Amino acid sequence: MDLNKAMVQRHMVRRYTDKPIPTEIVEKLNQYLKKTNEQYGLSIDLKINDTRAFTTIAKLLFAKGVRNFFIMAGQDRANLDEMLGYCGAGLMLYAQTLGLNTWWVGGTFNRKMMEKISSGNRVAGIIAVGYGQTQGVPHKSKTAEQVSSDINHMPPWFRKGIDAALLAPTALARQAFTINGSNNNVSILCNSGIFTGVDTGLVKYHFELGAGKENFEWI
Repeated sequence: MDLNKAMVQRHMVRRYTDKPIPTEIVEKLNQYLKKTNEQYGLSIDLKINDTRAFTTIAKLLFAKGVRNFFIMAGQDRANLDEMLGYCGAGLMLYAQTLGLNTWWVGGTFNRKMMEKISSGNRVAGIIAVGYGQTQGVPHKSKTAEQVSSDINHMPPWFRKGIDAALLAPTALARQAFTINGSNNNVSILCNSGIFTGVDTGLVKYHFELGAGKENFEWI
């Protein structure tokens, strides 16, 4: 499965089975993380068979069976949230190609515990990962015209990018972004409150995957 197919198939999954992630897949995930952390100067960490991501109440109410997760963290800097969102999008799609399910969690995880585990790094969220009880369902989506006023005035690659961006997970599924373009210049505006940086990164990655990075430049 390639990333474009994974992008269509990936949906939020909150409930997981007890099936362990095989050692060879854990190794692939860690190799992916090593390259990502080195390239972007991040401190993303994978925890296996660890139940500390959520409080007891959260486990009872909605986070069923989560025992594997990525801590999305790094040294605090101006663009950290956006970079973690961007890299997290790629990480979730890579996990999907390996037959795993994921869930980006931005606000309901055990933040104090995650920051302690991450040794002082700032944590923007976690990504639950494992074998879901279901494959999830598509989120309710805006139309392309609702997120881009330029959708009918741009080349086909732009429409593909918009369609891909609408598949990105965003805070509360609000899709609070607009993407516009002129020639090969593309801009994005996002207003997701405290999740603006992360959502921007998530959406950017998806747009690039759909549009093709070679076709445009962010401005």
